[in-house]
Amino acid sequence: MAATILLALTPIFFVMALGYGAGRWNIVDNHHVDGLNVLVMNFALPASLFAATASASRSEMYAQAPLFVILSGVMLVVFLAWYCFQVTVRKTGRPDSSLQALTIAFPNLAGVGLPILADVIGPAGTIPLAVALAAGSIVISPLALILVELNVKKDGVDASAGTSKVFSALRHALTKPVVLAPALGIMFSLSGLPTGKVLDASLLLIGHAAPGVALFLTGVVLSAQAFRLNWKVVNATIVADLVRPLLTAAIVLPLGVASETAKVAILLAAVPSGFFGILFAVNYRLDSATTGSMVIASTISSIVTLAVAIVLLYPH
Repeated sequence: MAATILLALTPIFFVMALGYGAGRWNIVDNHHVDGLNVLVMNFALPASLFAATASASRSEMYAQAPLFVILSGVMLVVFLAWYCFQVTVRKTGRPDSSLQALTIAFPNLAGVGLPILADVIGPAGTIPLAVALAAGSIVISPLALILVELNVKKDGVDASAGTSKVFSALRHALTKPVVLAPALGIMFSLSGLPTGKVLDASLLLIGHAAPGVALFLTGVVLSAQAFRLNWKVVNATIVADLVRPLLTAAIVLPLGVASETAKVAILLAAVPSGFFGILFAVNYRLDSATTGSMVIASTISSIVTLAVAIVLLYPH
């Protein structure tokens, strides 16, 4: 079990450390990372999400429907709870609250979930992982982006003014490649059409780069900021690493969900905070230091919480 956790998390910190060092020592300009951000969010990650979902058979996709619904619901509850608390109680700006909520609600499935499932349940974990990624990309990411688009200021004008801004925000959020790609992939899978070896190989060639480049970029971004260990970061870590998996367990156990689906859902919910919030914060010129600190703290904490989850769910 220790080897599984070590194998999953050590590469995460290694790649983030490479990016951090590259930014700190000016090998990469850590104040101008737009090019790397575009590579990850517009090309590599969308290609990976489409390939993973589109290559699944129709029967496999139907079988993962409960997992999609469960994880979508859990992530949505966590997202709304954090967002509403920050906006109404802590008086944090809506755009920053939205991306913090995205960071906490949407686990790092690509970077941590993939090796964890590969070691725990083998190759069969690829499909549920793709479905879980699709759930976050289709349900949570657009919601976060819509809230940002509605409230962020552009060229000195408050974007929340005017009904037309609502439709503009919806259009910008729903046409992002990271939102469109998994949605199209699921539709392609349900159509029953084969993707073909040539298309799979072409998409996976760039798609395989997504987790590594995203983590490297995260390290570069963090190198330009100081790590902030405050109560907000501590609370975010508790919500991501403890509340999220416990909430998932509280949902699946009373509903009598199939044992394997329930275990996979809880395990994926125990994965630490993801990097989408950081990358979107960079894109919108928002507070990436706080979201970055949340990712680091959550990932370190998950060394313990993930180990406990694996022992309880997969004792053998």
